Amino acid sequence: MHAFHIQNMTCGGCVRGVTRAIQSVDSDARVQADVHTRRVQVVSEQPSEIVKAALTKAGYQAIGVDP
Repeated sequence: MHAFHIQNMTCGGCVRGVTRAIQSVDSDARVQADVHTRRVQVVSEQPSEIVKAALTKAGYQAIGVDP
């Protein structure tokens, strides 16, 4: 499991964008996002670096945190 703090995730639209970005590198990824804490938990077979790169490419500032 990977966990990220996403500073610029502020609304439901952002949550959908974050989910799409993650699923662009792993269509089977499970994503749980909390817009209030700006935390995203991801269950994916992809390494954390790949998931973070997809988020960055989509315009989200992702910082890895302990799951």
